[in-house]
Amino acid sequence: MEEKPKLHVVSFSGGKDSTAMLLGMIERGYPIDIILYCHIKGLEFPEMEEHIKKVEEYIGRKITVLESEKDFMWWATEYNVTAKTDKYGVKSGGTFHYGWPNRLIRYCTRELKTRVLRDYFNQLSKLYEVVEYVGIASDETHRERDKKYPLIAWGMTEADCLKYCYDRGFDWGGLYEIWNRVSCWCCPLQSLEDLRKLKKYRPELWERLREMDRRVRE
Repeated sequence: MEEKPKLHVVSFSGGKDSTAMLLGMIERGYPIDIILYCHIKGLEFPEMEEHIKKVEEYIGRKITVLESEKDFMWWATEYNVTAKTDKYGVKSGGTFHYGWPNRLIRYCTRELKTRVLRDYFNQLSKLYEVVEYVGIASDETHRERDKKYPLIAWGMTEADCLKYCYDRGFDWGGLYEIWNRVSCWCCPLQSLEDLRKLKKYRPELWERLREMDRRVRE
């Protein structure tokens, strides 16, 4: 069987770790064929949207952007879930909407990101031997999987990654000065402290979150 050509894909979330990994790979001359970013419709901080553009300008190349066909509110309020027997053998008939995700049912990650990326990688793997690079810092080694982890190889911690990005002019509009994580601003799994920060520092997003909550609970 003829060997497939290798395709080097950077999984880019836009956060400090993946940004440091991407910039470091470019500075060190790593092969990069695709830079892959999964965009979550309407749930990204506006500063993150600007950061992605800034990275593209800095590196002089386009980032491949993927999106789920359906947005979060469709999954939360319109998708019908068929009730199943729970672990205690209790059956609940009928259907229901997902509502807000929780720690047991994190459908948001599954449907808006994991499934989208999996489908894309499945298509690539038909033609290529995909080499995926993931931005996990050296102090997160418990998360290692069968992929490439340049930050671990370089011994870069999360703090190192943030400083590395700051030194190159990337500051996410100050997001990391307030939050430790800059993923979806409306995440129901974030701490109460982070929700208080959202209300204090981003009142316009807080009001959007209240409206989303009203719709989810209807």
